[in-house]
Amino acid sequence: MQRKINKVGIFWVAFILLYTIAPQAWGAEPIYIALSGPLTGTYAEYGQNFKKAISLGVEWINAAGGVNGRPIEIVVGDSKGDPKESAALAQKFTSDKRIVAEIGDFTSTCCLAAQPIYDRAGMVQLSPTSSHPKFAPGSPWSFGIIGTQAGEGPFMARFATETLGKKKLGVLYINNDWGIVAKDMFVQGAEQTGAEIVAVEHYFEAERDFTGVLTKLRGLKPELLYICSMYNDAALISKQRAKLGWTDVDVMGPGSLYSPKLLEIGGDAVNGLYTSAVFFPKDPRPEVQKFVQGFEAKYQGTPNMFAGVAYDAINLLAETIRKAGTDRKAIRDALAQTKDFPGVTGKITFTANGDVVKDYRKLVIKDGAFTLYE
Repeated sequence: MQRKINKVGIFWVAFILLYTIAPQAWGAEPIYIALSGPLTGTYAEYGQNFKKAISLGVEWINAAGGVNGRPIEIVVGDSKGDPKESAALAQKFTSDKRIVAEIGDFTSTCCLAAQPIYDRAGMVQLSPTSSHPKFAPGSPWSFGIIGTQAGEGPFMARFATETLGKKKLGVLYINNDWGIVAKDMFVQGAEQTGAEIVAVEHYFEAERDFTGVLTKLRGLKPELLYICSMYNDAALISKQRAKLGWTDVDVMGPGSLYSPKLLEIGGDAVNGLYTSAVFFPKDPRPEVQKFVQGFEAKYQGTPNMFAGVAYDAINLLAETIRKAGTDRKAIRDALAQTKDFPGVTGKITFTANGDVVKDYRKLVIKDGAFTLYE
């Protein structure tokens, strides 16, 4: 009996060792891809979703044999949502000859700060979430897969004016690169539908007391308030608006608000808020359900849109490297030719500028949950 147990034990030890060293036994080093994102700080929830989704994608890619017989390995950097940190990571990543491409960063401001460094070094900068219309066109090495505010802004404007029938609109935006362009694209789109913009106000990133600006906006009596911000600010703005008793206004914002954290922080104050998404976990497509079920099993939580675009980013890069190899320029050239890549956030086809055109889903928060707007 002891001899049989030993034989079984030896078999499993051998299997585990083979599985562990198999990628190296295939005769090649790992393929290194960098990830830059806010793993700590104000936008940590977004960055953590990046990391989780990419880790899951890499796990599945490697389990299926890697890319051309080589495993993928992710080199992770925490930008903290700080443009200076993002630029410093770009210097670090581009100087590492092992790294063939980069995924990130999260905010358009961080992406734009790092862009000249990736451009000079000749390394792909693939952002899952930068929606600034000037990002991808700013360098032949930069690509964005979430769509731009040039597309989402007018879509949300039509949602507000044509779908909801609101004609007097107020706008509150964060005063940074992304916030300014998100505001501009929404305002232009709304004005083209004949709506009246009764007020446009801004705030700075460090602000946490929105009582004054909300009181000013309330006095101008908009029928709908469009908030260009991230989930954390929008949750605080909504709670302070409710505390003021300003409840006779509809609230809307871009897809940056689509996060479980908005529900967690905002509570009842965010019920009825309208937003958009390029990814919805109840989408019945097989690729979506495979991702959602795998994510939930691994992390005990449902993936949001930001996890979805990050998952698409790693799978798109893996497929591109499978076709083009690991030369940095070859990856860029092949990526630029991407057409109808089947992502969980929809098909990905790059324009000549390195952007994609996305189809957006209308969402509304009902009873503390995001639901499709019917």
